[in-house]
Amino acid sequence: MAEKTIFKKIIDKEIPADIIYEDELCLAFKDLNPQAPVHILVIPKKEIRSLGTIEAEDQTLLGHLLLVIRKLAEDLKLSEGFRTVANTGKDGGQTVDHLHFHLLGQRPLDWPPG
Repeated sequence: MAEKTIFKKIIDKEIPADIIYEDELCLAFKDLNPQAPVHILVIPKKEIRSLGTIEAEDQTLLGHLLLVIRKLAEDLKLSEGFRTVANTGKDGGQTVDHLHFHLLGQRPLDWPPG
């Protein structure tokens, strides 16, 4: 059996996280190494490795995640704008093999990133 990712351990409540949203499909919590004044990670409870491994059956779940991100941005008063990032694979900067979206805001976010 593969070792649990840190995100799976957070989902299973084996390690603590500053959770700001949870429902039956996903979890959102504050990033431990924030890159902006608001830096939230939104993860599905279903174990999906990355955007590179999603399946057609994940379509509804992915839509749900995006709606949660929009709601969190509203709740966190990110009316001036925000960035949503999903790093995919090693070259994409993904460091945890569990699909996750970064929600960043409350500061100007330059382009191009990285």
